[in-house]
Amino acid sequence: MAHQQSIFITGGGSGIGQATAKLFAARGWRVGLADVNVAGMAETAALLPPGMSSAYPMDVRDREAWVASLDAFVATTGGRLDVLFNNAGIGSGGPLAETSFEEIDRVIAINLVGALNGARIGYAYLAATPGSCLLNTASASAIYGSAGLAPYSATKFGVRAMTEALDGEWAGAGVKVRSIIPSFIDTPLLQGPAGGSDHSIRETVTGAGLELTSAEDVALAAWAAVHGDKVHTYVGKTAHRMAFAARWMPGKLRKMMRRGITTREG
Repeated sequence: MAHQQSIFITGGGSGIGQATAKLFAARGWRVGLADVNVAGMAETAALLPPGMSSAYPMDVRDREAWVASLDAFVATTGGRLDVLFNNAGIGSGGPLAETSFEEIDRVIAINLVGALNGARIGYAYLAATPGSCLLNTASASAIYGSAGLAPYSATKFGVRAMTEALDGEWAGAGVKVRSIIPSFIDTPLLQGPAGGSDHSIRETVTGAGLELTSAEDVALAAWAAVHGDKVHTYVGKTAHRMAFAARWMPGKLRKMMRRGITTREG
């Protein structure tokens, strides 16, 4: 057991987290699932080979829960934590002027402070495992701020910045820090209503002529990110196009956002 590689995944009960758990477990890794969604974690575990996973009900805002969950997980891996996947996050949309302060606080606490909690607390476990990696889920909203998603975009820019900062900060300790930057991911989050409309986010995205990327494709990108040397791994055509436009055609991207095309990552 001591030589089996291991990954601890927040948001492991659905979407990207679930797809990543399936991929890594299929390749022989032990998987720790963390989520507030206990039923979702049970669903994920049922999709994995028997005995390859363990589940930890926790909220990424709860620092004591982080310590307890990571302690319990590494007790099953011979002390190894090869990858900590900071993936948990919530979507939230709508005009900022109409967004409650409670919702702003919740998005920032889960998406940004939760990821910082994972990095701060997870570092000791990662540093004790040679060749380890902190992997963060950012978003195409971290390429150029998305109209209708101001708090969400702000948190994902923060995750991207944290990734770059820690890539430099932790290099001396031999801990890699990476992010995946997906665009529109085909997960249950897309079924929610788009801000200020009676259409789902899925309908808004596809109606704008933008493609959806499967969670399985994101899982493959997560594997590539962990094993590669790029700080940021873009996933899906839209993310690649936005990255190109942000660098070479910022005026066009600005006009697109002013037309109210919203982006949402799952």
